[in-house]
Amino acid sequence: MALILTIAMAVTTLTSLLLLSRWGNVRCTGPMPVSFFTFFAILFTSGLDVGLIMFPLVDFELYVREAEYGFANPLAFEFGFWGFLVWAFYFLTTFYFCIVEPKLKLFQIPAIRFTNNIVIIGTCAFTAFLLLLYLPGYIFGIGPVFRYGLVAAVILFAVLSSTDIKYVKILSVTSTLIFFALIAGAWLVSGMGLSGLFSTMGQISEYFTNLHRFLTPISDYHQFYLYWWFAWSIMIGQFVARFVGGIKAWQLLAALLIVPSIPIAIWFSVLYYYFSGALQVGPVLRFSMVVVGVIFVINSLDSLIRLYTTNLDATPERFGRMRYILGNWLMLSVLVILYQFTPLKIEWIGLIVVAIYTAVYWLVFRRRHQLSEATS
Repeated sequence: MALILTIAMAVTTLTSLLLLSRWGNVRCTGPMPVSFFTFFAILFTSGLDVGLIMFPLVDFELYVREAEYGFANPLAFEFGFWGFLVWAFYFLTTFYFCIVEPKLKLFQIPAIRFTNNIVIIGTCAFTAFLLLLYLPGYIFGIGPVFRYGLVAAVILFAVLSSTDIKYVKILSVTSTLIFFALIAGAWLVSGMGLSGLFSTMGQISEYFTNLHRFLTPISDYHQFYLYWWFAWSIMIGQFVARFVGGIKAWQLLAALLIVPSIPIAIWFSVLYYYFSGALQVGPVLRFSMVVVGVIFVINSLDSLIRLYTTNLDATPERFGRMRYILGNWLMLSVLVILYQFTPLKIEWIGLIVVAIYTAVYWLVFRRRHQLSEATS
């Protein structure tokens, strides 16, 4: 699996560089263009999930303990697993769905269409499963009834939100602002001040000095992260491409690499200050993290539900609102249970996505003559 992932990382990275060099000035416009801030909010909240909130404090301990992470500090690793270069996945797929897919319609081929939607549904359920998995670490003493009940309610709320695209937009902008408020609150409570923040953020430089090492799996855990990004990459590009507001390809890449990385870097730096200083994460902050994590899960789920139901023409207009809500809620709830009690893993879904990439690359090469007008 590591060799497959290494080859996939190399090919997708080189493809992004090729697109930048040859078609960097091509304008990318979706069918529902929005302002840049709204686009960023939709991308940020759809392309990230509860892991951004709940993983770092656990991950820092792992990076300190395991020998393979000895070449950089824990903050640099966490940033590298979540920020900057990995967002190039979304550039590649967003560019494809803005420029290439309207011309070739490869994702209308039945086999690719079916497989892609299976991936979306499976990844959607995995997002809810992560919330189920990490809740006990943030709500001490939470019982199984409340734990499963909360996840079921989150899935239900996400299904309800997905019934109208305007709810997705509103929730994306709102949850982005709430996340910024969480960062500000955690920073103020920590007492680190601006000097402490900038000093801690400076340690992220070790990621950039070791950037080449992050192109291949550093460990099994890093492999998990990369397959996770692959699992998300096609569906997020497919979803957010519709909202791109006519910016050039090089501007899209710069925005994807830099803009999401800024709040990620600040958030991780604040949490790392807590970790390195052995500061207690108080109950109010911990509860706030749970609330924001729940909102992020809802935001991710409603985007993905909206995407696969549109792709499959399984919309509320076709089946009725109640059937739509009940059917999606039951299906995702059952899949969450499967993640809990079977060997089902996100790495398997990531492998399926790599297979989709392989098929699309081959078909694009076979039909490359049809792209002359699309990139002119």
